[in-house]
Amino acid sequence: MKLRYRLLALAAACLLTRSAVSQEASADPSVLTRQALAFADASEAQVIQWRRYVHQHAELSYQEVQTAAYIAAALAKMPGIEIQTGIAKTGIKAVLRGGQPGPVVALRADMDALPVEERNDLPFKSTARGEYLGKPTSIAHVCGHDTHVAMLLGAAQVLSTIRAELPGTVVFLFQPAEELGPGPLPSGASAMVEAGVLDNPRVDVVMGQHIGAASPSGTIGYRRGSLMASIDIFRISLKGKGGHGAMPWLSKDPTLAAAEITLALQNIASNQTNPLDGAIVVTVGQLQGGTRFNILPETAEIAGTIRSLSLENRKIAQESIRIKAQRIAESYGVTAETTIDSSSGYEVLVSDPAATEAVIQALEAATGPGKAKEIRPTMGSEDFGSFGRNIPVVFWILNASPFPDRAGAPNHAPEFTVDEGAMRVGVRALVGSALAYMSRSTSVPTSARSQ
Repeated sequence: MKLRYRLLALAAACLLTRSAVSQEASADPSVLTRQALAFADASEAQVIQWRRYVHQHAELSYQEVQTAAYIAAALAKMPGIEIQTGIAKTGIKAVLRGGQPGPVVALRADMDALPVEERNDLPFKSTARGEYLGKPTSIAHVCGHDTHVAMLLGAAQVLSTIRAELPGTVVFLFQPAEELGPGPLPSGASAMVEAGVLDNPRVDVVMGQHIGAASPSGTIGYRRGSLMASIDIFRISLKGKGGHGAMPWLSKDPTLAAAEITLALQNIASNQTNPLDGAIVVTVGQLQGGTRFNILPETAEIAGTIRSLSLENRKIAQESIRIKAQRIAESYGVTAETTIDSSSGYEVLVSDPAATEAVIQALEAATGPGKAKEIRPTMGSEDFGSFGRNIPVVFWILNASPFPDRAGAPNHAPEFTVDEGAMRVGVRALVGSALAYMSRSTSVPTSARSQ
């Protein structure tokens, strides 16, 4: 009942202040922003309620049917929002056309969970079950996508309230399958771009955020430029001639080639790429061959990842892996087949410098003085970069450690959880950044659009 009264009070406040806001905002956009941030603060209880429902009903990539239906139902209660469902299987695009002319800003949240059993004693703990790689599994939101959904719903509610004064259009993107990982299927961001979510209306900039528990709750980290790394998966299949361990000269042992290739890959980052262009890491995670100590196998397998903050270094690493595998294999008289999965949508996430500059003050207003800071890039990956192929994107990290004096569990850990109070800051960041971009006097360069 308390939540109901609070929402009724919010609605009443919106009706009473809309006329005054409209008159003042026409002369001073900051008035509209202050009013919107007040509405964001007032929506906190509703945002927490949305988050807890999504958390309890976790679903895997491209299986977010119940989650999408819940989101669509919540959006349907917000005035002025046009809803499209079933995009890229389970994705949602919702459009809010403001009463004033201006740019088109897209805000994105991802919806999928992970095949992990949650280890948190919460009243809304996930007990969801499903199937992953053909086996039954527990499912949990241990990466924070439940909070992303709730915060974007909160932003949609706030912006729909001020739609008459809104200087532009907002597109809300609820994306499936961010956790899919590189493979035969495109990630959710890539699939949504291919489905045309950035057209009709033509989007000028896409903004998003990711929650984490590594730093004090309610702070934000942003970066002008490369923020998160691309990720490619490589696999090298070696084939030789098996034999007896006592007579290796009668065989063509692929394990020797595999061992040398593994070592050779380690000098790609140190000797073949320019560190000033952006960091790169080439990692071998699998090295397999043989079934018995005295039998030389016919085949061996190597698999690993390339993570890069540089498009050029990424290309160099891909080509170098192919060349090294081929030539070293030939020197041992075995064959090598190399495959590199680089088309799934996990690209370098480059937060456009000019667009980021346009929203920094909004991020500082969302957090409070001194709590929004520029950070170093991370070698972790996010498919959000797919939205930035032809238009600017802005991405930031929302910190939400549940502990006042230390970091919480990392994303993807069974113990991962966040301070729900940080979601209020996240809603403020989304709303404030959208309004800041809309109201700035000079436009962000979009030369990439014409390419």
